[in-house]
Amino acid sequence: GDWDFWSDWKDRRLWVTVTPIVLITFPAAVQAVLWERFRLPFGATIVILGLLLGEWVNRYFNFWGWTYFPINFVFPASLIPGAILLDVVLMLSGSYLVTAVIGGMAWGLVFYPGNWPVIAPLHVPVEYNGMLMSVADIQGYHYVRTGTPEYIRMVEKGTLRTFGK
Repeated sequence: GDWDFWSDWKDRRLWVTVTPIVLITFPAAVQAVLWERFRLPFGATIVILGLLLGEWVNRYFNFWGWTYFPINFVFPASLIPGAILLDVVLMLSGSYLVTAVIGGMAWGLVFYPGNWPVIAPLHVPVEYNGMLMSVADIQGYHYVRTGTPEYIRMVEKGTLRTFGK
């Protein structure tokens, strides 16, 4: 969804919960098919690598090529650590139930720490025009997106910093 498009929307509340819940369906489906038919325990990793390739192509050509948003403002989330954990749990247990419970929990828990190296430089606090903001907030302030649903910016306790208030 929109939480994965913009670095100023990659917040610590909704992005961390919504993105892994929505994105676990594709790796789980392909993982089940590859395991049931071929006993290959790398379905989740293959799907996530393909998804990330498509996401990077989309972000580069659509966001940079057409509208010149900086790539570090629209990068996709890294899902590879969670996909590897899903595959390892299936390989070691051989059980769909254990993979769903333990692997699904690991998928969700490793999502945010797996993205820290990319997000950390954007959450550095800076003073901008007398306000304390993060680098991601300043990017969102300077690269205004047209047609942005304003309710999504009400994530951080009702502040609409991206829209200048």
